Amino acid sequence: MSKILLIEDDEELSTTVAKWLTLERHAVEVTSDGLNGLERILGGDFDIIVCDVNLPGIDGFQICRRYRDAGGQTPIILLTGKAQIQDKETGFASGADDYLTKPFSVRELCARIRALLRRPDTYRGSVTVGKLHLDLTARKIIKEGKPLSLLPVDYALLEFLMRHPGETFSTDTLISRVWATDKNPTVEAVRSSVKRIRKVIDEPGLESMIETVNKIGYRLNKN
Repeated sequence: MSKILLIEDDEELSTTVAKWLTLERHAVEVTSDGLNGLERILGGDFDIIVCDVNLPGIDGFQICRRYRDAGGQTPIILLTGKAQIQDKETGFASGADDYLTKPFSVRELCARIRALLRRPDTYRGSVTVGKLHLDLTARKIIKEGKPLSLLPVDYALLEFLMRHPGETFSTDTLISRVWATDKNPTVEAVRSSVKRIRKVIDEPGLESMIETVNKIGYRLNKN
């Protein structure tokens, strides 16, 4: 049984979500206020935090940021009615692990919670590959002292590859690991993500850190 904190000011939604999570054999605590939610996070021991963005007191972005700044490592899923990419980027930059746009299926939320609970403890800390440094607590990838600007999905893909340097992964494997919650991920989505990442991390005139392995997939090298 996992212990989950739900911070949501929509009473009808929080009741529905809490019932579903209880049926999934989770222990659920609920609060509707941002400040109270932050106090509970800092003083409690939760396995997952599900947090709305628009809250009274302080918003979900501030809760994530303050919790991560205090060294908190519990996975956080943000809930919001905002679907714009800049809002998602703000959420991930604040320290969120996942982002779900309203209206959403509670089944999908439960699936994302299960995926986060399957993550090993090593998903917190830091990883260095070549000139790239992955700060897992701050959720930043830094190159030569400067944080990289990446789309959320590109960050997720590069993070996965950095955890497994030198290993070759097929496109299907990357889709299942990085695009697991997308309804219709495609091979082209992977190719486009790799292309964008290469533009950000590669040195002009040098071979790409992300190697295309013919008829297999991709591998992150330490060059």
